[in-house]
Amino acid sequence: MSTNTDLVGLSAAEISQKLRAGEVSSVEVTQAYLDRIADVDSSVGAYLARDDEQTLQAARDADARRQSGEDVPELTGVPIAVKDNIVTRGLTTTCGSKVLEGWEPVYDATVVERLRKAGLPILGKTNLDEFAMGSATEFSAFHPTHNPWDLQRHPGGSGGGSAAALAALSAPLALGSDTGGSIRQPGAVTGTVGVKPSYGGVSRYGAVALASSLDQVGPAARTVLDAALLHEVIAGHDPRDGTSLPDAVPPVVAAAKEGATGDLRGVRIGVISQLQGEGYQDGVRLRFAEALDDLRQAGAEIVEVSCPTFETALDAYYIIHPAEASSNLARFDGMRFGNRVEPTDGRPVTVDTVMSASRGLFGPEVKRRLLLGIHVLSGKQYEEYFMNAKRVRSLVVQDLAQAFNAVDVLVSPTAPTTTRPLGEKADDPTAAYLADVATIPASLAGIPAMSVPVGIAEDGLPVGLQVAAPLKADDRMYRVGAAVEAALTQRWGGPLLAQAPQLGSTTVEVTR
Repeated sequence: MSTNTDLVGLSAAEISQKLRAGEVSSVEVTQAYLDRIADVDSSVGAYLARDDEQTLQAARDADARRQSGEDVPELTGVPIAVKDNIVTRGLTTTCGSKVLEGWEPVYDATVVERLRKAGLPILGKTNLDEFAMGSATEFSAFHPTHNPWDLQRHPGGSGGGSAAALAALSAPLALGSDTGGSIRQPGAVTGTVGVKPSYGGVSRYGAVALASSLDQVGPAARTVLDAALLHEVIAGHDPRDGTSLPDAVPPVVAAAKEGATGDLRGVRIGVISQLQGEGYQDGVRLRFAEALDDLRQAGAEIVEVSCPTFETALDAYYIIHPAEASSNLARFDGMRFGNRVEPTDGRPVTVDTVMSASRGLFGPEVKRRLLLGIHVLSGKQYEEYFMNAKRVRSLVVQDLAQAFNAVDVLVSPTAPTTTRPLGEKADDPTAAYLADVATIPASLAGIPAMSVPVGIAEDGLPVGLQVAAPLKADDRMYRVGAAVEAALTQRWGGPLLAQAPQLGSTTVEVTR
C-alpha cells in the first residue's frame, strides 16, 4: 500500500486549510490515512476496530457539505481516531477487554455525536489498557500497542493507542480519556500533545466509567492548535451528564494562536518543587530546564512553588481510583452486562457460578485493582483508607488553590522518565504506578492540564512538559503550551515528530 505522504504529514489545521481552499477532498485525506494504517498498524497496533467504508462515507458526506456552500466547522472533513472506551454506534466498543468483546453500542457518546455533527470521519477505535487500567497499553486483552519511536517500547497508557496513532502518522487527531494521566502521559512518551480539560468541561456521557470523579474525555493531537480546535468541537454543556459544567467553553483556539506568537509577557509560571529532582531521569530534567529557559525568554516570570500534599497524592489516587472502579465495574458480571460465561468445571449453572466464570474474563491488572478497591471499601478499611484518601484529595485541592493565588499556571515534567521497554516492570505494579506521579494531582483536583513535547532525552526518546491551570481556565494552559511548542519548533527547525525514526515502508515528511 502506498500512502499519500503529502497529506499524512500535515497538521489537522493545515488539512483544514487545504479542504477550505478546495486543494484536496476529505475522501482523499481519509483514504491517505486508511492507506497509512494499512502500511504501519500491523507493527504499531494502535487500532482495535475499523469500518473503512463507513469512514469513507462520512468523508463523502463532509465533501458534499462543503460543496453545497454550507458554513461548516473548521475541522469538517478531517479524520479522527477514538479511544475504545468511548461508545460509537456502528463500531464495536470493547474497552480493551474480553468482557465486552464484540459489543456494538446502539448509541453514540456525546463527544462522538459532536464529532459526527462537525463532519469528522472516524478512522477507527484505538487500543487501551483493559478498562483504562494501566500506564503502558500492554494490558489490553487483544494486543499491546508499540511506540512508533521504538517498537520495542510502550506508548504510555491507558490511551497509548490514540497517542501511537498520532505519532505513527496514522491519524491527525484522536480522542482519549484521562483518569490519572491517560491522555497526558502517552502524549509525553510519544512526542505528541495530550490534554485533560477541566473536569466537566467535556461530556462524559457515553464514556465507559472507570472512576467517575476522575474520568475526563479530552483531545490528543500533534500540535497545540490542533488540540484546541478539537477541544472546541467536543466541549460544552451536556444535560445528559450530571457533572457537566454550564459555563461557556474557554477561548482555547484564540489562546493557542496567541501563545504561538511566543509572547508571554505578564504571565507568572510556577514550578512545582515536589515534581522534579530525585527519581527524574537526567534527560527529562535537562529538557525541562531548557523549556523553562524558553518560557523566560518569552517574557514569563518563573517562580518556584511548593505543594506539600503532592507527596501523598499518588497514594490517595490509588485508593480512590480502585474504590470507584470496583463500584463501576461491578455491573460487568455476565448477568446484567458483559459477555456471559458458564462454568465448565462441573459446577451447576447458578447466578454465583456464572458471575464467577464471567468475571474470569477480566485480565490481571483489572483484577488487581478491583480487589484493592473492594478491600478499601470494606469494614474498617473504609474509614482508615478511603476516607483518609478523600481528605488528602481535599488537601491537594487546597494546595493548588493556594498556588494559583500566586501564579497563572503550574509546570512540571509530565512523566519522570521516558518510555520503557514493553513488558519491563509489567509484573511490578508499584513501579508502573510511579509513571503517573506528576499527572495525578491535576486529576484529583479536576483542573485542566496538558502535555506538550519539549525535546528528546539522552536515550533518543521524547520528553513532555505539563502545563496545569485553574479550573475552567483551560485557555491559560493552551497559551503557555503553544509558546513552549513555538520555542521548540524554532530550536529544532521543525516539530519534534520530524525527529522520529521513520516507520514502515513509507517515508513521511512532517511539516510545521
